[in-house]
Amino acid sequence: MDGEFTVFEYIYRDAGNFKTGGRLRLAGQDPTAEAIIRGCLEWSDQFVAEQIGVPALCREHWESVGEGPSDLDHAYHEFVRLRPAEADDLRLPLWGTLATMLARMRDAAGRWDVTLSPNCDL
Repeated sequence: MDGEFTVFEYIYRDAGNFKTGGRLRLAGQDPTAEAIIRGCLEWSDQFVAEQIGVPALCREHWESVGEGPSDLDHAYHEFVRLRPAEADDLRLPLWGTLATMLARMRDAAGRWDVTLSPNCDL
């Protein structure tokens, strides 16, 4: 597994459908990982970033749309996909291992806690 990396792609999409994307580099690859992750998420693609230690994209989102928190914001981020890392992705800081991501997703499955996000009360 040495030298094999996976990219976790996700977005924050507000209720107005404005999107901000993020990517994490994970050590390891597993062809079954995306299906495992999707099975852990709300509505097959929603998760609370703060609950699994994934960097929330809200601040970047507000900067890109030119405004602060509003009634369009919520606690969920959206999982897009897992893919093998390409040469350009190797510049991303290493978040951790794919195995750690899978373990955190499994721990949160069916118990997503929106109160862990500062957006839960907006």
